[in-house]
Amino acid sequence: MDQSVVIPITAPQLDQASSDNFLDAVANGECLTDVETGNDGAIDCLWLDDVADGLSEYGWITLDVGGRLGRPLLAALASEVSVLERCDAMKSAGIGRGNDLVRDRSVRRDKIAWLQGITAPQAALFEFFEEMRLGLNQRLFLGLKRFESHFATYQPGDFYRKHLDSFQGRASRVVSLVLYLNEDWQAGQGGELRVFNRESESEVCGLVTPEAGRMVLFLSEEIPHEVLPAHRTRYSLACWFRQDEVPLPL
Repeated sequence: MDQSVVIPITAPQLDQASSDNFLDAVANGECLTDVETGNDGAIDCLWLDDVADGLSEYGWITLDVGGRLGRPLLAALASEVSVLERCDAMKSAGIGRGNDLVRDRSVRRDKIAWLQGITAPQAALFEFFEEMRLGLNQRLFLGLKRFESHFATYQPGDFYRKHLDSFQGRASRVVSLVLYLNEDWQAGQGGELRVFNRESESEVCGLVTPEAGRMVLFLSEEIPHEVLPAHRTRYSLACWFRQDEVPLPL
């Protein structure tokens, strides 16, 4: 049996003041802590077959999971990232990890906060991710051992230039997932995910609007992508399914 080795990244931690503010907000009901997640039966074999087929054939797939996860769960996650932002707990994102981490605003301007699974919405989402990890392993034999996930916010004008999520041969991040948390995203508000053909990096093969409930999965080493400049605050959640068992330092 495939045993779970889910080791969410524990750093960077929120500083004490931000952490206290966030927990106070949760306790006061500003950030939902008990929701009807809609997770029962959220993942079934036929759905996983479609996801695996899309990854295998094209290297990426986009689909609506609002009905599977449930709108209350999506709203709760959106509330959490909004609270983190107001508490100034979101940190500028960088490129690379550990000693190689570089913050370059000419490449990316988003802010992030790593999920720890400590709230009910995060725990429900982690259950969904774990089912996906097991299902993808069974169908594609990817050897995925764990996942890591963070919230991301893009303020008006923020972007992330064209990039890959993992370097070839690192055997770390294997499958990337992005889940959007923005209700009523309108045409002209920007912030789309532009996906490029893995066979020809100059060819655009997809443009995904960051509407709440929209999810994108792609092969981390193979699919170039970029986030176009947003014209309103844009919330999302990224997850990476990994082959390594021990988290690398951030």
